Amino acid sequence: MPGFMPRVDLMPNATPLPSATAAGKASELGAAQSPTSSFSSMLGQMVSDINAQQLNASQTVNALQSGQKVPLHQAVIAMEEASVSFQLMVEVRNKLLESYQEIMRMQI
Repeated sequence: MPGFMPRVDLMPNATPLPSATAAGKASELGAAQSPTSSFSSMLGQMVSDINAQQLNASQTVNALQSGQKVPLHQAVIAMEEASVSFQLMVEVRNKLLESYQEIMRMQI
């Protein structure tokens, strides 16, 4: 079949982390939104999801620092997920800004 791409699971037996499933749901929501939803609402949802990840990472680190029984690896994973999500958001913003600037440079 032309255009057929098989799906490859790198870790088929791995269970997703709670915060990873939230990020997955957010990306599924972005793909499943109706065409009538606005671009600004999609960006707003992305920012609020990233904010939730930042807050989750902060709470996990605070719980670890206060001596609660939070595994160290869970705190590190939460911080890395929040960091990667934030970096992605910044790169999307940069690409949008570059696109806007390129449109503004176009001759009419």
